[in-house]
This record gives sequence, structure tokens and C-alpha cells, in this order.
Amino acid sequence: MLALDGEAWGQAVSALGRGLPPLRAFLVCSAHWEAPGPFRLSSAPIPGVMHDFGGFPPELYTLDYPAPGSPELASEAAALLRGAGIEAVLDAQRPLDHGAWVPLRYLRPGADIPVIQLSLPKPRTPDLLLAAGRALAPLREQGVLILGSGGIVHNLRLLDWGGASQPESWAVAFDSWIREKLVASNVEALLGWEQAPGAEKAVPTSEHLDPLFVALGAASGPPRAFFDGWQLGSLGLTSYRFP
Repeated sequence: MLALDGEAWGQAVSALGRGLPPLRAFLVCSAHWEAPGPFRLSSAPIPGVMHDFGGFPPELYTLDYPAPGSPELASEAAALLRGAGIEAVLDAQRPLDHGAWVPLRYLRPGADIPVIQLSLPKPRTPDLLLAAGRALAPLREQGVLILGSGGIVHNLRLLDWGGASQPESWAVAFDSWIREKLVASNVEALLGWEQAPGAEKAVPTSEHLDPLFVALGAASGPPRAFFDGWQLGSLGLTSYRFP
């Protein structure tokens, strides 16, 4: 629903986008592309979008993000991964899922530069995702913004649809723990996030947290949070920018 009304989060992402330097492309690792086997990279020249959700207002299904793809960049990214000993293949059929096009509608509303997506392989570990981010880091020097799209706290079964005014204590505990370890560059602790307070409720399945490790691997230092916020009692919107 943030695609229709981004509220304060959308304003913060838009402001971030306006302050970015000139970019060649976006490489997005989204919680909504899991695939068995190796990493996959979308390589269609015109990827289009998918509305990979159900039960929402009709206007949400009319939204588009007509950015081009980049087969060339997809091949470069795959080569970097393979050079690090990580399996990677190209996927010329994959459209952009909502984990990519929802934030990009605010970050780059003109949809005027290429976007490619990186899958989350199955099986995977945080160490593998961190290694993938490190392998892809040289793309940043070529004007590619690496975007991890998911959510630090994401448990749809525990949302308060009545619109709680304050976030749940377990959600805050996990979100705060992640922030503390990110700011301290304590990668070892982050790799063992299951031991964090509130982890069992905050991350019932790891796909929404996992893109963080790709971004962390590609980073050159600790991040700063450019937005803090919650929806429905425990849906975390904390957003970070890495140097």
C-alpha cells in the first residue's frame, strides 16, 4: 500500500533520491524473489513489472514502473559473482516485483535508468549473501546503486490491523539490536541474528531480512538510518543508507 500513499516513508525515500549522484543503474535484491539453485540476475532489456500480491485495491494493479533493464549490467554482475566462486545465471524472463518497483517509484520516479534484480537463492546463508554483496561492490564505483529491499521486522501474522499507536516491545527490541550491530560494524553478531531479542517473532522466515546482508557486503562502512517508523504495531519501516 506504500505504493499508493508512501506517507512519511515515501517522503524520506524521495528526498534521498533527489540527493543521489548521477547513476548508471539500480541493482535490487528483493525479498520477493527467491529461487532454488544459484543466484539469478534479471537480464531482460524491458523487464516490465509484476503485481505479485492479492486482495488489494484495484488501483494498485494499474501501477507501472517502466524502467529499462540492462542485459550488459546483468552479465557484468554475474561475472563478478562467478569470479568470487559464487554461482550465478541470467534470467531474461523475470519482471520487477513489488519489492523493487514500490521503493523505486519514490527513489527514482522518472523510471529513466536501468534496473536489474538479484534473486535470493535457496538454500542460502547470511554468509553467502554477505559474500555476494562483497563481490558486487565494485559496481558501486561504476554508478550502480545496490538496493536491499525487505524489512527488518516483518511478521504479517502478528500485525495489529486495528492500527496500534505504539510498536510492540519485541519488534522494537529486534530493530534496536540490528541497528546497534550495524552502527558498530559488528558483522559477526549480525550473521547470528537468530540470537537477537525478539528474533523469533520479528523474523519468522528470513527472506525480508536477507537483502540486508547483500547491502552490508557491498558497503564501505556502517550505515545511517534515514527513516524510522512502524505500521500496524510491528511492521518495521526502518531504512538505511550505506556509504
